[in-house]
Amino acid sequence: MIRYPDRALKTIGVTAPSSGVPKELHHVLETAISQLEKQGYAVKSSPNSWTQLEAKSSPAAVRAKELVNIWRDSRVDAIIPPWGGELLFELMEHLDFQKLTPKWLLGYSDISLLSLAITLNTGIATAHGTNIVDLRGTETDPTTARWADVLALTKGAVIKQVSSERYQKTWDHDKPTPQVFHLTEPTIWKTVSGHAERLEGRLLGGCIDVIRHLIGTPYGGIEAFRKKFIPGEPVIWFLENCDMNTTDLKRSLLQMKYAGWFDNCSGIVFGRSEANDPVQGYTAEMVYQELAEQLKIPVIYDADIGHQPPQVILINGVNATFHVEDGKGRIFQELR
Repeated sequence: MIRYPDRALKTIGVTAPSSGVPKELHHVLETAISQLEKQGYAVKSSPNSWTQLEAKSSPAAVRAKELVNIWRDSRVDAIIPPWGGELLFELMEHLDFQKLTPKWLLGYSDISLLSLAITLNTGIATAHGTNIVDLRGTETDPTTARWADVLALTKGAVIKQVSSERYQKTWDHDKPTPQVFHLTEPTIWKTVSGHAERLEGRLLGGCIDVIRHLIGTPYGGIEAFRKKFIPGEPVIWFLENCDMNTTDLKRSLLQMKYAGWFDNCSGIVFGRSEANDPVQGYTAEMVYQELAEQLKIPVIYDADIGHQPPQVILINGVNATFHVEDGKGRIFQELR
């Protein structure tokens, strides 16, 4: 049985299990914290939220210790790291997962490796979506704003989200907006079949660039997770590509397939991506088509997941239903 947090959202903890915020960008995190405080939240940050050296906020053992300390702090109701990074994978050997009790963790990119590992090893639900620095705007778009609703959920709750109206194609930090993002492009969720699709199952996923590295390690035991926490239930995988070209994406998906990660899979949802660079005419759409045919499952793509915001907030471990029709998406998540 999946374990869900059961507490009101009053205090947010900030710690940097991957990259922290260097001194020249402290104002970005300070503004985000200020905006959250204006909304009535208390915010507690760990020291490594404010440091960055050699591609990480601090040494792996320190990052693990600060994460566990803030996780076990009874005053903290949810944890939102500043952003992702590169070397979160170093934490795995330093974490005692059994010290973690149900508490929301929200993030994406490199943070999704930690989120998935926690859910697989403990059955604790974790959330995939916005990081804290992207909450620094004086306004929040309707899609991103659902982060607060999700982190206020407890067992038995049901939440509905819908696809965004527009998305951000590229980052443009030199032209700040009240919402942080530049939402200029029409959002269109697509299906490989070209028809309406409905997927139902337990959600698992994250940034494929990093979660693929859990395969074959003691921290990526998908079969043991299935047997202990969701016996017999199908899985919907949600995946997004940060940096890979299409052949690297295909190799990564094949690795997941060969490792049994797609066993009893009811469908896959891919997020939009600035990557997915074609190799000799081999496109991401071809990858999706082949995957749908090989696994005999529906595949949705260009969804509101990942590095081209805004993002819907998805919960690892939750029972979910995806409906896609006429370019629009609806997601129902039930905490059972």
